[in-house]
Amino acid sequence: MDSRSQRVARAVQEEIKIVPYDPAWPESFRQEKAHLLACLPRDLVQRIEHFGSTAVPGLAAKPIVDMLVEVTDLGETRIRIAPVLEAQGYDYFWRPTHGDDGPPFYAWFIKREPRTRTRTHHIHMVEKSFQEHWDQLLFRDYLIQHPEVAREYERLKFELAANYANDRVAYTNGKSTFIANVMQRAQRR
Repeated sequence: MDSRSQRVARAVQEEIKIVPYDPAWPESFRQEKAHLLACLPRDLVQRIEHFGSTAVPGLAAKPIVDMLVEVTDLGETRIRIAPVLEAQGYDYFWRPTHGDDGPPFYAWFIKREPRTRTRTHHIHMVEKSFQEHWDQLLFRDYLIQHPEVAREYERLKFELAANYANDRVAYTNGKSTFIANVMQRAQRR
């Protein structure tokens, strides 16, 4: 069994590839949502949202569907959800919200295509109080309502993916200023 640090190091070095929008992404979200609702404890799982670039029609993205799942108790999620999804082949990380190793933590899963092992879904499980995560829905909605801003974001992502093809941390950090500026506009609305 790999150590946590080995698993994290491997995950952050996986190739970043931006592809044209795929109209199948919303259906991929719906199918995974149905799967999660069918196999996970209903007393823990509340709402499930599609967010990130694959949730914005027409926007090029990494071909990985981001899902935000509200859970009632993260401690119980570690005990009752993580083993279920790990048994199905999902990668599980108890991930810090900020920085490298500080609270608050949340449950993060990577679903992979079984044959190729490429990522298909990122599943972020947080409690209702994790406002920073839920605010990402504002970013999604702002991009949907402002296609010109979505195109700027798309250009930035292509540039960052070209510069940091195997450095997910640098790729994500490179988007942070743009996202923060859009979030300020979205919150003023």
